[in-house]
Amino acid sequence: MWLNGSMVEAGGPHLRADDHGVIVGDGVFETLLVLRRDAGAAAFAVRRHLERLRRSARVLRFECPYGDDELRAAIAQCLEAAPEAGIVRITATSGGGPLGSGRSGARGSAIVIAGNRPPAYPPGTAVAVMGFTRNERGAMAGVKTTSYAENVLALDMARERGASEAIFADTRGRVSEGTGSNIFWSDGERLHTPPLDTGCLAGVTRALLLEHLDIAETHLAVEDLPGVPEAFLASSTRVVQSIARIDDTDLPVVGGSLTSNAAKTMAELIATDIDP
Repeated sequence: MWLNGSMVEAGGPHLRADDHGVIVGDGVFETLLVLRRDAGAAAFAVRRHLERLRRSARVLRFECPYGDDELRAAIAQCLEAAPEAGIVRITATSGGGPLGSGRSGARGSAIVIAGNRPPAYPPGTAVAVMGFTRNERGAMAGVKTTSYAENVLALDMARERGASEAIFADTRGRVSEGTGSNIFWSDGERLHTPPLDTGCLAGVTRALLLEHLDIAETHLAVEDLPGVPEAFLASSTRVVQSIARIDDTDLPVVGGSLTSNAAKTMAELIATDIDP
């Protein structure tokens, strides 16, 4: 664990108890997949993640106090200390503040952690559509903020229903995203994914797939989602994970040609370019 310029023991008391990232969720974060290379462990797509971290912080009207070179060095230090880690998480907060919504103007905090086992996301997963929505017109739409309680609640409810991911519609009833993933589906011939105007996160894996495959950004009524022939989830840690069931409906095609091609595309990118 690296905190504000120094490596620290993860179990020790280091972060201020009144840090606004803890008190009111006034922070942003990124989660990066760790890959094994001949030269050792390395995080994938660091540039894109750091760019999004800074975009998210600007929406919240604060700046991460450390530059990209410093954060890259912190990632390397953490992976050297934890070479078997499966993910790297970068968190930036607005720093210490009062016990309420107002800020104090304090210097922000930055935390880099390498840990967890490499994630396992078996193919053919189930997803559950939530009854509450993503607010595509809200201030946090598309921001990867540490205010994650809604996602935690949705994922807990999805798991109670035998699913590994929850799916949100936006306030207009259009498919938006998962708690930590973007969703893609097929019309039988072509892949589709929700546009950003549904409030979904501009995922790093989503962007790479859009750049390398023929994918349409399409609105889909959430009630029509279980009727698609093929679908998958995509994220930095899932990469591409096929969907077998949406609510109580089994999909007719699981891991079909479009899903397989997306997975192959990502596998080739990961193998050939650590920072695309």
